[in-house]
Amino acid sequence: MSLLRITTLACFALALGACQSLFQPNFRAPLDVQRDASEQIKPGCATPDCPLVNVDTVHFPDEPSLDSLVQHTLLQMARNTPGATPLPASLKAYEQQFLQQAPNSTNSYLQAKVREQHDGLVIVELSSYLENGNDHGIPGREFINYSRPLHKALTLQDMLLPGEEDAFWLTAQQAHKEWMIDNKIAQDPAFVQTWKFQKTPNVALTYGGVILKYPVETIAPYAMGHIELKMSYLQLNGILKPELFPSRG
Repeated sequence: MSLLRITTLACFALALGACQSLFQPNFRAPLDVQRDASEQIKPGCATPDCPLVNVDTVHFPDEPSLDSLVQHTLLQMARNTPGATPLPASLKAYEQQFLQQAPNSTNSYLQAKVREQHDGLVIVELSSYLENGNDHGIPGREFINYSRPLHKALTLQDMLLPGEEDAFWLTAQQAHKEWMIDNKIAQDPAFVQTWKFQKTPNVALTYGGVILKYPVETIAPYAMGHIELKMSYLQLNGILKPELFPSRG
């Protein structure tokens, strides 16, 4: 093959690669995020304990399915009794409904924030908190692990290799033991007996490791808040799908 022909083919391959890159989304570039925050007090109320609703969320103009999912999840978290009543049509509708119905000394806080983005994943952490006049409010936490290439939120089954769910939770149980040792409570028999390891639906594929986040009063007292356990990707080798391991390039 002549040098001219080799050079021509090489140039063609480079040009083809450049053209393909123009039409493929760049998942290394972070997704555009727009913050939307508001706080409202019940109209016409002038007392110090007026009902208040605070919503601090994010929008994704270039990923409407994620945008809708975030708003829908916040609306679900805002309900005191899941499934008791139909969800409001929007967060704005929820704000109006809450202020119309809430008694004094009742406040609602909803928040969604991007915890991080990496390797085509958008990790969204969602929070809710309802103050209802009791000593302790009602807090909630959830994660969304959104795959930009797949245009969907990943479930735990999407993350794991087939048949590896038991191995995943055994690794999580080891992370729980390490957390108790780090916090110097592993030698407290009463704590160990009362606050045993449990599974959680809140899993996040962060760049530094896989995070498990727990609702209050599941593996620790209310005062300790939302406990986070962390597992390294090395620990999850052969358990987690290889394509979900963060790129280090």
